[in-house]
Amino acid sequence: MKNIFRFSALLLAIVFMCLNKSYAQSGWFPQTSGTTNVLYGVSFTDANTGTAVGDLGTILRTTNGGALWTSQTSGTTNFLYGVSFTDANTGTAVGNLGTILRTTNGGALWTSQTSGTTNILRGVSFTDANTGTAVAEGGPILRTTNGGALWTSQSSGTSYLYGVSFADANTGTAVGQVGTILRTTNGGAIWTSQTSGISNLLWAVSFIDANTGTAVGTFGTILRTTNGGALWTSQTSGTTDILRGVSFTDANTGTVVGGVGGTILRTTNGGALWTSQSSGTTNFFRGVSFTDANTGTAVGEAGTILRTTTGGVTWVEEDRQAEMPQHFSLSQNFPNPFNPATSVNFQIPSTNHVTLKVYAVLGQEVATLVNEELRPGSYKVTWDASGFPSAVYFYRLQAGSFTETKKSLLLR
Repeated sequence: MKNIFRFSALLLAIVFMCLNKSYAQSGWFPQTSGTTNVLYGVSFTDANTGTAVGDLGTILRTTNGGALWTSQTSGTTNFLYGVSFTDANTGTAVGNLGTILRTTNGGALWTSQTSGTTNILRGVSFTDANTGTAVAEGGPILRTTNGGALWTSQSSGTSYLYGVSFADANTGTAVGQVGTILRTTNGGAIWTSQTSGISNLLWAVSFIDANTGTAVGTFGTILRTTNGGALWTSQTSGTTDILRGVSFTDANTGTVVGGVGGTILRTTNGGALWTSQSSGTTNFFRGVSFTDANTGTAVGEAGTILRTTTGGVTWVEEDRQAEMPQHFSLSQNFPNPFNPATSVNFQIPSTNHVTLKVYAVLGQEVATLVNEELRPGSYKVTWDASGFPSAVYFYRLQAGSFTETKKSLLLR
């Protein structure tokens, strides 16, 4: 399959090659946003509570992990590009013409704040309810220490800045055009330029502490630092797509999104290896937010929202010791009814390109569990349907000329 789980210990790899093999396949599933507007930014404060922003002042809110997204009144038609929440109630969104919006009640009311600029604000990062920084195209950098009652302009030169991430109230990094990286350790009183080693545009940055951060940009650029930016090292992304969003939950575990083909990349070793995940869409992703190693949301074009509760993967297990199957078969999922996860077993007697997809009653494809060439064997796939409503779903196996469909019931 596309994403083969790589064991760090060679001995383990050899043993498992001789006995069993496990394959990783995408565990991202679509959610209903209720809009076709482009979504640029997303911020979750826990597994259930998040906000996405986008075109024409779009603001969407969920309190149940995206099972339901509700439109909120922003009071503007300006595009919103960035959003940062520090708790379930307190957040700030930024966008065109210096727009800054603030809520302290989970978005029931968004209030406009005075930014002092008409430049496009692209990114925003708050470390607590009061302390935050926003960056703009062509400057300035804006800073508040009172929840946005007053925004103060800080010098950034004339840099076009697109992303910003603060690890604490004082320590932050901003990224932008022609490989620009700026660093502060005193809350922005002084911003110091760092050497990125590239001239590509950097769209986003994520720091999990004062020293450890990752920046992403055009032409598949991924940069990594473990010493606060004194040295930035280029990593191999395996793509030349534009990378627009990045979210790390610890020093090792992070996800990057972007691309014209619905690009999602995942690392569990600090970027030493980036693995492509199947998103099931060709829509361009613009933002991503993870609250823990497994739970994340990506947003993008045409109102696209994807959700994972498995770090983007589910397990497909192949029993290589068992007798080779003599015919194709698709088993009934178990358990059935299920909530929220169920397993599906199938067998293929010859090497084939195999797809296993899930459909709603009206025929809409809602999940792709397998989409790869597989060798003869017996397989098991787990579908995590967290975020899907109670309903009858059909899953269909197609391998060569063989096709079979079965019915399952998600019952909450």
